[in-house]
Amino acid sequence: SRLHGSTASHLNQVWAALIVEELVRLGVGLFCVAPGSRSTPLTLAVAAHPEANALVHFDERGSAFAALGYARATRTPAVWITTSGTALANGMPAVVEASVDGVPLLLLTADRPPELRQTGANQTITQPGLFDPYVRWAFDLPTPTAEMPAAAVLTTVDQAFYRAMRAPGGPVHLNAMFREPLAPPPDAAADFAAYLRPLVGWMEGTAPFTRYAAPVVTAPSDGLADLRATLRRAERGLVVAGRMRTEAESGAALRIAEALGWPLLADVESGLRTGHADHPLVIAHPDLILSSTSFRETACPDAVLHLGGRPVSKRLAQHLAACAPPYYAVVRDDPDRFDPRHHVTHRFESDVIAFADALLAEDVSSAPPDAWRTSWRRAEETVRTYLAETLDDAVPDAALSEPLVARLVSQHRPADHALLLAASMPIRDVDAFADPTSAPAAVFANRGASGIDGTVATAAGVARGRQTPATLLIGDLALLHDLNSLALLRAPNASTVAQPPVVIVAVNNDGGGIFHFLPLAREGVQAGVVPGSDFERFFGTPHGLRFAEAAALFGLAYHAPTTVGGFADAYRMACASGRSALIEVRTERAPNEALHTRLRTDVADAVAASLS
Repeated sequence: SRLHGSTASHLNQVWAALIVEELVRLGVGLFCVAPGSRSTPLTLAVAAHPEANALVHFDERGSAFAALGYARATRTPAVWITTSGTALANGMPAVVEASVDGVPLLLLTADRPPELRQTGANQTITQPGLFDPYVRWAFDLPTPTAEMPAAAVLTTVDQAFYRAMRAPGGPVHLNAMFREPLAPPPDAAADFAAYLRPLVGWMEGTAPFTRYAAPVVTAPSDGLADLRATLRRAERGLVVAGRMRTEAESGAALRIAEALGWPLLADVESGLRTGHADHPLVIAHPDLILSSTSFRETACPDAVLHLGGRPVSKRLAQHLAACAPPYYAVVRDDPDRFDPRHHVTHRFESDVIAFADALLAEDVSSAPPDAWRTSWRRAEETVRTYLAETLDDAVPDAALSEPLVARLVSQHRPADHALLLAASMPIRDVDAFADPTSAPAAVFANRGASGIDGTVATAAGVARGRQTPATLLIGDLALLHDLNSLALLRAPNASTVAQPPVVIVAVNNDGGGIFHFLPLAREGVQAGVVPGSDFERFFGTPHGLRFAEAAALFGLAYHAPTTVGGFADAYRMACASGRSALIEVRTERAPNEALHTRLRTDVADAVAASLS
């Protein structure tokens, strides 16, 4: 038997061993454990199981985001184990992100027994329902008792895992109550063979107790005939490729665009933003192209096929909303409304691969006018030429800027590095300025709820899940927000799971750089409605900190390049070292906003000129 604790001296440990064993059988690859007392039975069960890979991190919030990152990378749940009380609340940001973005996650929380609830007992809060409405399913496991059959523990775990995986995937919550003593007392040995006898067949095997058959992914037959007819009639169609979860989904999106003959607007998370520079239909710079008012006036589609997640580009979303195309179809594998601007006319609940197979079973080519495709392609080539001449021709001793850092990371990132992009400016800069001729990248970002919490821990989890190195591009506030999680990257690591290196590129502009792009800064401060000192204090939030000491504290190699050549050398050196590192690039917020404005203005002028 692979069940550990079957002759344990305490029923707490028997139940915990059953839970962990079943989770291992189900395929859980990582248990993220935050130390605590009430969770002792669960922690001991993980420690005792030879196949339970454990990540131990003192910060509950960080460990929850590490589990999230692992689940993002593997598309299977990681398990977050934590003790009772406010420890659970620290997991809420990761739970919200997992819920909004459909990431499977299993929250295994320890709790006080029912007689201590609402009595003023220490470290006791109302844990059931704490994560509502962000979990797909929740169950309050009773305190271990021989009156409840051991099989009930297993079937509960099986249901939790299935509900986390079944579309729409997301977090589930198992709340496990334990009475003291939490560790098996040495003088109270007990034999639970009779209690476990009904499980003898399960104990002799390696399969889960309940095996759920996955739902059959079927073609969305309803509406397909009308859809094909609409697509064939379209003269100005666009495929919008948002976040794709796999390379196969990216390929399916490209197949659809090729069959239709429509331009494909590639988001940074689509898997098509880089590595497809030679494809005539892939438009890698829709955000910059749409900076041109003249182009927007000529580029209203009459049909849009939106595949996958929400694009990063707000400008693209605004343009499509302003155009209000008579046909706007969205394809996603969940039932949720995906229509923040209320212009979706048709909704298909399907994964992109199944949808492509069903749609392309018959001919859908619409032969849109060459001028439609040509205008997008000419604009794309214009933007590429401008960025190459403006950014790529910078001499090695040229000063660094935030657009340059985003472009350099895309150009010098090793092929085996996953790319993690923090919310706020890093993901926007890579979406706008990444070199489309660079290698394809597996891009990850917490863009469900788009918070800055837990970004370092997410990167650590992604690297563990993929078992490959990763590069994280992050801003200073997001890094400060998750500084504790640098402990996950240090070597040697106390975890039983080897940590692939994460190279952090931290852009430090001493505060909230993105706020300089808001109307509040552009209009409020300039017009004198908001005093500049108030804007700086409440939105700019300067902190005056640098990260050399943080890197030293956690044993990370540190680099602080100031030039283009210096950055390229430092980044290549860090990636080649096989160890985690922190590269800090200092910039200034106001000049950064001015540079972005100038680049967009110049691009807009160049695109407008290309129309004539």
